[in-house]
Amino acid sequence: MSTPLSGDPRGFFARLMPPAGLPRRLATQGMVFALGESAFMTGSAVFLTRVVGMSAGRAGLALTIMGIAQFAFSYPAGRIIDRLGPKRVWAAQAVARALVFLALPFVEGFGQYVVAAALMGAFTAFGRSSHQAYVYDVLPPQTRVQTQSYMYSWLNVGHTLGALVGGLALATGSLEVIRWTPVVTAALMVLNAVGITRLPAAPHDLRASSGEARVRPTGPGPLRNIGWILTTFFLGVMWTNQILLNVVIPLWLVEATDAPQVLLAWLFGTNTVLCIFLPAYTSKGVRTLDDALRYTWVSSAFFVTSCVITMITHSTVGLITVLLVWLGHVTVTGAELAISAASWSFEAELSDPDRRGEYQGVQEVAGALGFQWSPAVYTFLALTWGAEGWLVIAAIILAATIGLGPSVRSARRFAERNFRAARDGASTTTP
Repeated sequence: MSTPLSGDPRGFFARLMPPAGLPRRLATQGMVFALGESAFMTGSAVFLTRVVGMSAGRAGLALTIMGIAQFAFSYPAGRIIDRLGPKRVWAAQAVARALVFLALPFVEGFGQYVVAAALMGAFTAFGRSSHQAYVYDVLPPQTRVQTQSYMYSWLNVGHTLGALVGGLALATGSLEVIRWTPVVTAALMVLNAVGITRLPAAPHDLRASSGEARVRPTGPGPLRNIGWILTTFFLGVMWTNQILLNVVIPLWLVEATDAPQVLLAWLFGTNTVLCIFLPAYTSKGVRTLDDALRYTWVSSAFFVTSCVITMITHSTVGLITVLLVWLGHVTVTGAELAISAASWSFEAELSDPDRRGEYQGVQEVAGALGFQWSPAVYTFLALTWGAEGWLVIAAIILAATIGLGPSVRSARRFAERNFRAARDGASTTTP
């Protein structure tokens, strides 16, 4: 099975624009979604503590409950998506999320916010799985990775613009402005839902809209696909580069180095710029599952290099520290870009076309198990154990990378034996 990429002779800046048609529409939709989400998230700490009136500890507990709700609904959401069609569920959850955001200005206290947070977590589970199921269902195999690289770039553009909107709201210094910022997000979520309804129907949507009864796929489902479960678990571990990027390195800079705290702005700015301009290039080499496995090692090499460079900064001073911390952040961004390209290939090639939603649901659960432990563990290892802790973090990533090889091969054998598309000769292999 392979995921070929079409050639693109356009220049550097022209390549940032997705090809006309469905790729551009999907990228635009992602940008609108990210714009709305980040417009609220940028000021969410102020909103939760100053507007809703929660302590920092209770705000953290509420966000944990949101994560638990998302985790709990991930697999059931996948089953429902396969039954109703991914586009229909994707649009419905966007409207549901908009309603929750509309309610936020009227929320008072911990109890009311927990209800809103739990609903948001559940709707997020439906949104993530339905979005990915739709993308893999509607796109031809030869454009999946390339299109998702554009979507990733434009998602980061949206997050950047949303952060600017949220920053303007914070700059007013008015709690009333912060209170009503969720309404802006709600309006963008409705716009997002309208855009989704105008996208072409995917095969599962056509079956659902025709009224045709869904014939349950024969053969074992994803819960019996141990290779898929392990692959998505190890991918979750590989994606802990985000914890290094957003949590551990910033805390390390503040607690263990003499670097000025203003450097944090430059670190996040560099990451944003790289994630806007480079995905179309970094994903170019992923044409087959073997290419994707090679990219996991590239990601691992960047991750380990970041650990070693950042570890050294505890003993450096001045400009050397600044340069090394910045370089550590750049290398972990390299890990992010490489594993994103690999992940898209694994998800497209190793999930059953007849069970896209269910496979996405299992992926959300297994990926969360591989990821959610990392903030506490990585922070403890780096800030308590120091150099030894950084080496343990690097070893965790190396172990996950080693585990991906046999896991992916097992999932590929399972697909060849059990997926109807593969048996019929209509798999994602391109002659």
